[in-house]
Amino acid sequence: MIAVIKQSLERLYHRYERYVPLVSFLGGFLWDSLTLTRIDRLSDNLILLVYLVLSGVAILFIHLIDQHRITHPQVLRFREWYPVGLQFFLGGLFSSYVVFYFQSVSMTQTAVFFVLLVVLLVANEFLEDRLDNVYLQFTLFTLSAFSFFIFFIPIVVKRMTWWTVVLAIVFTAIFVGKFIYLLWRFGGLPSRQTVGRVAGISGGVLALLILFYVLNWIPPVPLSLKYGGVYHHVHRENNVYVLQYHAPPWYKFWVHYDKTFYYQPGDTVFCFTAVFAPTLLNTKIVHHWQVYSEKEGRWLTTDQRRFQLFGGREKGYRGYTYKRNVRPGQWRVDVENQLGQVLGRISFRIVPADSQPRRMKTVYYE
Repeated sequence: MIAVIKQSLERLYHRYERYVPLVSFLGGFLWDSLTLTRIDRLSDNLILLVYLVLSGVAILFIHLIDQHRITHPQVLRFREWYPVGLQFFLGGLFSSYVVFYFQSVSMTQTAVFFVLLVVLLVANEFLEDRLDNVYLQFTLFTLSAFSFFIFFIPIVVKRMTWWTVVLAIVFTAIFVGKFIYLLWRFGGLPSRQTVGRVAGISGGVLALLILFYVLNWIPPVPLSLKYGGVYHHVHRENNVYVLQYHAPPWYKFWVHYDKTFYYQPGDTVFCFTAVFAPTLLNTKIVHHWQVYSEKEGRWLTTDQRRFQLFGGREKGYRGYTYKRNVRPGQWRVDVENQLGQVLGRISFRIVPADSQPRRMKTVYYE
């Protein structure tokens, strides 16, 4: 019975072999779309952890079979499917990371890492013939492990500090190192030199990712900016925030805050944001106010104002800061975590208002 099933699968595979990468990609992406909901859901994280472990297991099977360390007929029957499985699991991981990291990316330097994930998501679908290369496998495996632990650790410990970053690095090194050890222990790699090169490549990838994090090139997952803008007035009524801004022209219907702030003496500039964080995660959010100096040709910091964030709210934890005695010019507020990573950037321009009455518009954020 098993032999008949195997023959049928082999015929089916060889007949439609050229479509396997596309089916693998669509299958992984569709599965993620149906199963992943929130970055702090235990079920979602368990799915990603299973993907990660199975990716490592697939790498083990591929090389233990190549080195004739596995000879069991039942395992060898499906030897052609292990690279496909590895491709599926890596595709599932990268597609999940694209979804989660997209929520935290801003149009700043954090876009670098997100673009890298998108490139790898697409490239993974054309790597089937190369996924038997152990060096490429562990490059992608190390990247996948780090991308998981960097947001999973803060969710577990309910904190987001440099210590959680260190823990993520340690967990990644141990996790990847364990699979390298298993390959060496059971003879999956042909020589000690190969083991050393695999370990060196994995260590180099991890070191590069640490550099990316220090340079703030990695989005600040699991935090994400859900909403933000600059307003003439912000106040709270019961559990609803009332936001008032100068009504833009009708053809700018998408503008929901004072993109151009018409300023009169005595006005206060409010910056309101809603930041999503996992349940029970406590950290600080920083509103980094900056103005562009035409004379110096750079952005100058005027204020860095902090408030405590308590996670778990679906639409984000709401908070605002404000500033008086501003001057005309180009302004921006970088919404940052306490590590200095940018969740989002709110750009606006301050211009003197004329004497004409200003028509204000009000929005309500629950």
